[in-house]
Amino acid sequence: MVRSQKMKVANEKASKNVTQRGNVPKTSKALEEKTPVGPWLLALFVFVVCGSAIFQIIQSIKFVI
Repeated sequence: MVRSQKMKVANEKASKNVTQRGNVPKTSKALEEKTPVGPWLLALFVFVVCGSAIFQIIQSIKFVI
Protein backbone atom coordinates (compact mmCIF):
# COMPACT_ATOMS: atom_id res chain seq x y z
CA MET A 1 0.00 0.00 0.00
CA VAL A 2 1.06 3.53 -0.62
CA ARG A 3 1.69 5.68 2.45
CA SER A 4 -1.32 7.94 1.75
CA GLN A 5 -3.61 4.91 1.55
CA LYS A 6 -2.33 3.69 4.92
CA MET A 7 -3.01 7.08 6.45
CA LYS A 8 -6.50 7.13 4.95
CA VAL A 9 -7.28 3.72 6.45
CA ALA A 10 -5.90 4.79 9.83
CA ASN A 11 -7.90 8.02 9.76
CA GLU A 12 -11.12 6.19 8.94
CA LYS A 13 -10.46 3.73 11.75
CA ALA A 14 -9.83 6.53 14.27
CA SER A 15 -12.63 8.80 13.08
CA LYS A 16 -15.17 6.74 15.05
CA ASN A 17 -13.37 7.66 18.26
CA VAL A 18 -13.87 11.41 17.79
CA THR A 19 -17.50 11.31 18.95
CA GLN A 20 -16.71 8.97 21.87
CA ARG A 21 -14.71 11.52 23.82
CA GLY A 22 -13.48 9.94 27.06
CA ASN A 23 -14.95 6.51 26.28
CA VAL A 24 -12.32 5.28 23.84
CA PRO A 25 -10.67 1.94 24.75
CA LYS A 26 -6.91 1.95 25.20
CA THR A 27 -6.46 -0.70 22.53
CA SER A 28 -8.46 -1.78 19.52
CA LYS A 29 -7.65 -5.45 20.12
CA ALA A 30 -10.23 -7.63 21.83
CA LEU A 31 -9.43 -8.23 25.48
CA GLU A 32 -9.73 -11.77 26.75
CA GLU A 33 -10.06 -12.72 30.38
CA LYS A 34 -8.52 -16.15 29.95
CA THR A 35 -6.05 -17.61 32.39
CA PRO A 36 -2.69 -18.41 30.81
CA VAL A 37 -2.68 -21.92 32.31
CA GLY A 38 -5.63 -24.31 32.20
CA PRO A 39 -6.88 -26.05 35.34
CA TRP A 40 -5.74 -29.50 34.19
CA LEU A 41 -2.21 -28.32 33.48
CA LEU A 42 -2.07 -26.56 36.84
CA ALA A 43 -3.30 -29.72 38.61
CA LEU A 44 -0.67 -31.80 36.82
CA PHE A 45 2.06 -29.35 37.82
CA VAL A 46 0.98 -29.39 41.49
CA PHE A 47 0.77 -33.20 41.43
CA VAL A 48 4.28 -33.54 40.01
CA VAL A 49 5.83 -30.98 42.37
CA CYS A 50 4.11 -32.29 45.50
CA GLY A 51 4.67 -35.90 44.46
CA SER A 52 8.37 -35.39 43.94
CA ALA A 53 8.67 -33.59 47.28
CA ILE A 54 6.88 -36.43 49.09
CA PHE A 55 9.05 -38.98 47.26
CA GLN A 56 12.23 -37.19 48.37
CA ILE A 57 11.01 -37.06 51.97
CA ILE A 58 10.29 -40.80 51.91
CA GLN A 59 13.70 -41.50 50.38
CA SER A 60 15.47 -39.43 53.04
CA ILE A 61 13.56 -41.19 55.83
CA LYS A 62 14.52 -44.62 54.43
CA PHE A 63 18.15 -43.50 54.11
CA VAL A 64 18.33 -42.45 57.79
CA ILE A 65 16.80 -45.67 59.12
